[in-house]
Amino acid sequence: MDRSQKAESVASLNAVFNEVGVVVVTRNLGMTVAQSTDLRNKIREAGATYKVAKNRLAKLAIKDTSYEGLGEFLTGPTAIAASVDPVAAAKAVVDFAKTTDKIEIVGGSMGTQVLTPEGVKALASMPSLDELRAKLIGLVQAPATKIAQLSTAPAAKLARVFGAYAKEAA
Repeated sequence: MDRSQKAESVASLNAVFNEVGVVVVTRNLGMTVAQSTDLRNKIREAGATYKVAKNRLAKLAIKDTSYEGLGEFLTGPTAIAASVDPVAAAKAVVDFAKTTDKIEIVGGSMGTQVLTPEGVKALASMPSLDELRAKLIGLVQAPATKIAQLSTAPAAKLARVFGAYAKEAA
């Protein structure tokens, strides 16, 4: 990798660190290509990114971002999972780590808040942003649905009464 490629890599990583809501650092412990591809696909489906980056370049990229606390985790064969949704990357990595012992969660960060591996696992157990939005919409729609049901109920009862009188008269 020449100097211009390194500068480009640092700039792209810095852009990622400035845009995301959470970063999870993992350590690769000899994953096969198939396992790595499976992990990348799961992370992509969750709306996150997964990148193997040189530690020295990643440390340069986190300078002047809110993820400077990640520097201590960037040793050995590491990779970075990141997502705008504060839960997506953590959930995808933790779910994958449950299926294999070839990946280790080293730590992570939500902005300036540095997370231990246990903190990343706790974050992964929370509902995602989409799940929270769905719950919120459900809560907002529930009263409106009940009001609509109540307003149509008297008319339906009245129609049944008229229908019963019509059957008796006939």
